[in-house]
Amino acid sequence: DEDYYKILGITKAASKDEVKKAFRKLAHAYHPDKPGGNADKFKEASEAYSVLSDEKKRAEYDTYGRVFSGGPSNTDRKGNGFDGFGFGSHEFDFGDIFGDFGDIFSNFTTSSNRGARRGRDISIDIEISFRDAVFGTTRKVLLTKTSSCDTCRGTGGKTGTEFVTCTTCNGNGKMHETKNSILGTFTSVRMCDTCRGTGKVPKEKCTECKGAGVLRKEQEISIVIPTGVESGEMIRLSASGEAIAGGVPGDLYVKLHVQVDPVFTKDGMNIKMLLPLKLSDALLGSEKEIETLDGVIKVKTPPGISHNEILRVREKGVPQERGRRGDLLITVNITLPKKLSRKARKMIEDLREEGI
Repeated sequence: DEDYYKILGITKAASKDEVKKAFRKLAHAYHPDKPGGNADKFKEASEAYSVLSDEKKRAEYDTYGRVFSGGPSNTDRKGNGFDGFGFGSHEFDFGDIFGDFGDIFSNFTTSSNRGARRGRDISIDIEISFRDAVFGTTRKVLLTKTSSCDTCRGTGGKTGTEFVTCTTCNGNGKMHETKNSILGTFTSVRMCDTCRGTGKVPKEKCTECKGAGVLRKEQEISIVIPTGVESGEMIRLSASGEAIAGGVPGDLYVKLHVQVDPVFTKDGMNIKMLLPLKLSDALLGSEKEIETLDGVIKVKTPPGISHNEILRVREKGVPQERGRRGDLLITVNITLPKKLSRKARKMIEDLREEGI
């Protein structure tokens, strides 16, 4: 995908007025209500303008690149998508099906086997270049999410304040609830919401988070992207999701979108590219300087090389473990002239007579 500056046809040094002028030009050309308009290109230009015309958004984009979404994750632990407890997009509410039985059976689950409370998982999508997908990189993103309060370190108490016994649960950290049902009386145990299971509460609340222990704020997160990743792969960052008071943070799932490169493609651990070759070079042989992901290298083509023949350059592909790398596979693409001069035509006719 192209970046926002390329979409608008401007440089990173463009002023706010130049951004506006570039967008107006594209909007005039692509507006879907106009004959010959293009809704997709208009939407693309509008998205670019909404970011580059806002100073804060533009600064974040220049620093962190494109970051999509930022809501709760809709993935399971393996990064596979799911839609609740259902089939396709249909979800089933077991409480609606079983009525009172849903409450009855839920009471058998006590705080002793529920484990620690856990914050929400969140997911984002980021774009990376083809080169970064091959060699790996560290990408920083700026997220606004619920995080532990730095002032009180999640305790909810003012610095230096005394912690006293919770009056709601009398310091037990648990609450017993008795419920009557058609099957009899059931007692359940749940964590105390006031002290969050600690049995203690601060005398004075933290002024930053108002005693919640958590608050929404911007946080910069570093994402280590390994070598050889594919578009659509998911990276899981444990405990980098949303925080929850008295519990552990959820996870952050990062879905990668690799930009298409105009020259290179990836095939497993190998990198593939085309080498345009004139007919004369194919017949007589040549030595070419070509640009690779590792810089410029010289490649020799032997005389009489065939169209679509593959040249293999060792150790110029995707890095692997223990310092090994895949190969660079160069496919020869012989280009034939569309027009011939009299001299060239005569020479080829002579070759044909010789059976070449």
